[in-house]
Amino acid sequence: MRRGTAASERPKLMTLEEWAELDDEIEGELVDGVLEEEEMPSFLHEVIVMWLASALRNWARRRGGFVVGSETKLAVGPRRGRKPDVTVLLPGKMPALLDSLVRVPPHLVVEVTAPRPRDTHRDRVDKLADYARAAIRLYLIVDPQLRSLEVYELGRDGRYAVACAAGSGRVRIPGCPGLTLHLDALWKEVEEAERASARRPRRQR
Repeated sequence: MRRGTAASERPKLMTLEEWAELDDEIEGELVDGVLEEEEMPSFLHEVIVMWLASALRNWARRRGGFVVGSETKLAVGPRRGRKPDVTVLLPGKMPALLDSLVRVPPHLVVEVTAPRPRDTHRDRVDKLADYARAAIRLYLIVDPQLRSLEVYELGRDGRYAVACAAGSGRVRIPGCPGLTLHLDALWKEVEEAERASARRPRRQR
């Protein structure tokens, strides 16, 4: 009896194609064929994501590339799919315009970490391995709690190594000639958002 119950509780394995065709309201990333819960983005998270997307888009467009957001589904293994916060694709490695699943390796992906330990572990451990396996040259991790930026660059051995790390100033991004991220400007915008949020009207009881 127990065996039958356990078998019925097992989630149905999903292919990458099935995951890619899910309705927009069905959230989640694909991990070994199983739909896994995503982190819930906060207002702070989205402020940082939009700042980064704008900075990266200015650089990418000058090179004929494109920047896409967190609903982009990226194949990183036979039954694994991720949705980076920001993805940069350059000419020569572009998906078809109507593709719902990106199978070509982007030049760069970004994740903005959340405070929950399991979300941090996913970005710093699980996705680090997934993006390396998918041959993505650069992986940027922005940590709002630490106010830090880490840039991981893929080596010839197929593993990521820290190419640079910083918390302030102007940071030149390795592997992206001409791309500089002004971290002081990013944290200033975060502080402006914090002040604006603190001034919000109190809810009527």
